[in-house]
Amino acid sequence: MIVRIAIALLLIISAALGWGWQDYQRFITKPLVVQQAIIVDIARGSSFRSIIQQLNSQIDFQRPGMAKLWFKILARQQGLINQLKAGEYEIPVGTTPKEFLVLLSSGATLQHSITFPEGWTFKQIRRALEADNNLKPIITAVSNTEILHKLNSDYTHPEGLFFPDTYRFEKNTTDFAILQQAYQKMQQVLSEQWVGREQGLPLTAAYEALILASIVEKETGLATERPAIAGVFIRRLNKGMRLQTDPTVIYGMGDSYLGNIRKKDLQTVTPYNTYRINGLPPTPIAMPGFEAINAVLHPAKGNSLYFVANGDGSHIFSATLKEHNRAVNKFQRKQR
Repeated sequence: MIVRIAIALLLIISAALGWGWQDYQRFITKPLVVQQAIIVDIARGSSFRSIIQQLNSQIDFQRPGMAKLWFKILARQQGLINQLKAGEYEIPVGTTPKEFLVLLSSGATLQHSITFPEGWTFKQIRRALEADNNLKPIITAVSNTEILHKLNSDYTHPEGLFFPDTYRFEKNTTDFAILQQAYQKMQQVLSEQWVGREQGLPLTAAYEALILASIVEKETGLATERPAIAGVFIRRLNKGMRLQTDPTVIYGMGDSYLGNIRKKDLQTVTPYNTYRINGLPPTPIAMPGFEAINAVLHPAKGNSLYFVANGDGSHIFSATLKEHNRAVNKFQRKQR
């Protein structure tokens, strides 16, 4: 009798183990996500149990208790139970439990991006950072001067100091961290370009090149014309002529600019009105890209001292004021 009972118990245990093994194999090979990818945001300091509970709240396992057990066994089997990293992860369709654990142990978090286009001002950069909900805001109430101090910058004005580019980041990266990347990249690019500059330029420091590059960036509609526009400004500086460029006037007008430059605006003296001041304005007026910086440090040769937009994004270049006035009458005043 005892033998029969023992045999029966062994059969029951064997059957249970066999069922458990098969259920475990089905679990680890069955996709967690079958319809569309999901985003799992693992908070820093989360325990293994809380991670699985969070996953269950998004996937809704039919047998959550067994799912937790199988996940724990799988994690121990793979040596990953203490290796899962916090962060935001995208779980693609077809991901199995094993692949899920490997993903979280890899730290390959979901990457977001923010783009600063060439020609943007620092005010526009700050607005873009504030509008990005994936960034952790820490500079919202921080002044421009304080930002420069946090960057250990010797400059007193932030304009033009950040490189226009697309920056990738994990969720909850601070807005300051993005600024730090953009600042360091601009310093690197400017330094490298300044070292390889053409000799004989009327520029005494890399910062002056940055100022002029920002003007070239704002004046250029057609990318291929950057060297030609830079050449005009370089020759003007060499001859002691005023730059007489509208974008600097607009920048100096600040919020009072409403889309049109009036005669009195051209006559008003501001540090940025290059119709009234000699040489360069005191700071850049926007973020110049690599091509604008390169154009200033390697300007096109020629004798043109003037240019005017012809209506299709390109410019007409002239060597004399007479030729320039003729071009202005033709393309700006529509006179023949």
